[in-house]
Amino acid sequence: MSRYNKAMSTTLAPAEVEIEQPDSADEREYDRPWVVIVWNDPINLMSYVTLVLQKLFGYNLARATKLMLQVHNEGKAVVSSGSREKSEHDVARLHAHGLWATMRQD
Repeated sequence: MSRYNKAMSTTLAPAEVEIEQPDSADEREYDRPWVVIVWNDPINLMSYVTLVLQKLFGYNLARATKLMLQVHNEGKAVVSSGSREKSEHDVARLHAHGLWATMRQD
């Protein structure tokens, strides 16, 4: 056997790589929307919270008032939902207006 053939016979083929396919639970986890929650605080006036909800989310007075009352009476309200990026943006805007807001996956 020549040196060339001997070298070729010891060359290894690349190992097979197993690619893990996400199961349906992982896919559902990714597809679930994120929600933005505004929490009650002792600082902001109810009229101000209503105004901020109208300004940031385009809610009419009735919808913004209903959400503000939910925050006031129940301690929190979901004010928007969507992708993680959108929710992060909404939380940042609410913080910039002095409201206490968080997000979580629905």
